[in-house]
Amino acid sequence: MEFELISNESAIPCLVVADPDNGRYMIRDADTSGEVFNSNEELLQWVKKNWSADDFKNKNHYNFMLASLNQASM
Repeated sequence: MEFELISNESAIPCLVVADPDNGRYMIRDADTSGEVFNSNEELLQWVKKNWSADDFKNKNHYNFMLASLNQASM
C-alpha cells in the first residue's frame, strides 16, 4: 500500500508506504524528513502519535489510510 497525503504545511505530499511483500514500511513527512520502520504496527503507531486528520487538506484520505493500516495490522 502506498498513500500520498497533501499536508496543510507543504506542497510536497506526505508519503506512507506499507509493503509487507518487500518489507518496506516508511513515511515522508511534510518537511520531507523520513522515517523507516520494521513493521506495519510500528508505522501505524508513529502515524497515530505524530499526525491527525486536521494536518491534511483531505481528512477522508487520512482516515482511509489509517483504516487501511489498521486492517493490515490485524
